[in-house]
Amino acid sequence: MTSTEEEKSNIKLYPIYKMLSWDLLFYYSIIFIFLVQIKHISPADVLLGEAFYPFFKFILLVPFTAIIERIGKRKSLIIANSANVISILCYIIAQNFTYVLIGQFFAAVAFVIKGMAETNLLYDNLPRGEGRGAQFSEIDGKSTAWYYYIDAITSVASGFLYIINGYLPLVLCLVCCIISVILSVKFKETERMNTSAISGKDYIKNLRHSFKYILQSKRLRYLIIFGAIFSGFLSVLISLRSGVLEEIAMPEQYFGVIFAVLGIVSGISAKNESKFHNRLRNKTLTVLAVPVAISNILIGFAVLAKPPYELLVAFILVMYFIQFVARGPFYTLIKRYLNNFTTHTIRNKISASYNLIESIARTLIALLSSILLRFTTSSGTILVIGCIVTIVLVILLDKMKTRVGLKPEEYSKAEIEFTELK
Repeated sequence: MTSTEEEKSNIKLYPIYKMLSWDLLFYYSIIFIFLVQIKHISPADVLLGEAFYPFFKFILLVPFTAIIERIGKRKSLIIANSANVISILCYIIAQNFTYVLIGQFFAAVAFVIKGMAETNLLYDNLPRGEGRGAQFSEIDGKSTAWYYYIDAITSVASGFLYIINGYLPLVLCLVCCIISVILSVKFKETERMNTSAISGKDYIKNLRHSFKYILQSKRLRYLIIFGAIFSGFLSVLISLRSGVLEEIAMPEQYFGVIFAVLGIVSGISAKNESKFHNRLRNKTLTVLAVPVAISNILIGFAVLAKPPYELLVAFILVMYFIQFVARGPFYTLIKRYLNNFTTHTIRNKISASYNLIESIARTLIALLSSILLRFTTSSGTILVIGCIVTIVLVILLDKMKTRVGLKPEEYSKAEIEFTELK
C-alpha cells in the first residue's frame, strides 16, 4: 500500500519534529541550579516536585489515553507541546514551590501524550507491508540520533549561557517548545493516524488482566520490580548529580559540558546494548546495576573525606561515567528481557504493568530523597539512597538467580505454558 501525499508530508516532517521536540533542550543540565540559585527553592522541594511528576503521569494516563483516541494524534501533540510551553513558563516566572508543582503537572501532561502519540504517528503514516518495521526503525533511529546531537550542543551552551544570565537557557528552551508547537500544527490529519488508539476502558481492562498474568510468573514479577526500582533510581540521580556538583563548588558553566559528554557516553553504550547482552548474558543486570548503586556510596564518602579538589572532581566524574555507561543499554535491555517468551497480547499487558510500577517506584525514591535533603546535603542523600538501593538490588538479584536469565528449557512448565517463545 502506497502512502498518500499527506502521509508522505508527515513522514518527511517527523525527523525534524523529533530532533527538536523529543525532549526538552537547554534544560536538564541547568534546571536544578536554576531553581535552587535563582528561584531560591530548596533542593528538597526540587526533588519533591520531581516526585509529583511520575504521580501526575500515573493519574493522567487513563484520561489522556481516551482523549487521544477521541481527538487524534495530531491535535494531541499540539496539546502536549503547548503544555511544555506552559511548564517552562511556570519555571521562568516561579516565585515559590507551587509554581514548580504546576510546571511538573503540565510536564506530565506533555510527556504522557508524547509517549503514546509521537512514534505511533510515524508508524501510522508508513505504507503497510513487510518493510514497514524496518522503515520505522530507520527513520525513528535517525531522528533520535539527531536529537542526541542537538542535545549535546545545547547542553554545552546552556552552562555558559547560564553564567551570562541564568534565565537564558530556560528562555531558549521555551523557544524550542514554541517551535515544537508550530511543527506539530504542520502535521496533516490522515485516516490511518487515528485508528489505532486504545480506549481508556480497554487500558484499565488490560491493566487488570496484566496483573493477573504477572502474578503467575515469578520471572516477570522480579524483572518488573527490579527494573522499576533501578529506573526510578536513575531518574532521581539526574537532579542529585547536579546537587553534588554544586555542593563541591563546580563552576556552573561546566555543568553543561560534563553532562553533554556523559550523554554521548550513554548514547554509545546504548548503541552497543547487544554486545553487553552477548558478553554478559544472565549477569547483565547485575553488572549494570550494582556498580551504579555502589558508585553513589563512594561519591558520598569521597565528599565527606574532602580530598584535594582536583582529585575529588576526577573521582566523581569517573563515578558519573560508570553510571552513564550503565544507563545507556539498561532501558533497552530491560524491555527486551520483559518481552522474552511472550506473545503480542501479553507484551501489552507487561508494558502497562511495568509503566505503572515504575511510576510508583520513581515517586517513592524521589520522596525519600526529598526528605533526606531536608536533613543533609546532596552527597549525603546520594550516600544513603545508594546504600538502600544497593541492599535492595542485591537481595533481588539473589532471588532472581534461579528465576531470571535461564534457558527456555530450564523454566518450569507453569512459567511458560501461557506464553509463546518469541
